[in-house]
Amino acid sequence: MEIRIESIDKIQQAACEFVDHIGSFRVFAFYGKMGAGKTTFIKAVCRELGVQDVITSPTFAIVNEYEIEKQGGEWNGESIFHFDFYRIKRLEEVYDMGYEDYFYSGAFCFIEWPELIEDILPDDAVRVSITEQEDGTRRIIFDVK
Repeated sequence: MEIRIESIDKIQQAACEFVDHIGSFRVFAFYGKMGAGKTTFIKAVCRELGVQDVITSPTFAIVNEYEIEKQGGEWNGESIFHFDFYRIKRLEEVYDMGYEDYFYSGAFCFIEWPELIEDILPDDAVRVSITEQEDGTRRIIFDVK
C-alpha cells in the first residue's frame, strides 16, 4: 500500500487512509530518516484513532501511552503505546523495560527507530517506510495482508 502526503494540511487525510487499512494488525514499525515525518504522522494516526490527549514525542520517555476515547468507535478504551528507540544504546534496555508486555498486549504499538530493536520485533509487525521526496511530499509504504 502506498500513501502520499502532498502537504502538511493533508496529513489527517493520509492518517485516515492508513487507519482504514490497518485491519487487525497492532504493531507498526516506522522507518525513515530524521525529519522524514514519523512522529508527525504517528500523531495524526493517534488523532484519527480517537486520542484526545496532547500527543508528544516519546524521545526522552522512550514510550508514551494514550487512550483511545472515540465515542462509539471500534477501538474506544484501547491503549496506544508510542515508542521512540532513538536513544537506546543497548538492546538490554528494551528487555529491562518489559517490551513483551507492550508488543504482545494487543494494544496498538507505534515504534520509531525500529532498526535498533529489529531482533525483537514481533513477526507480524507491519513495516512502514516514510520518505521525504525531492519536492517535499512524503511517501508512506506499508504492507498489510
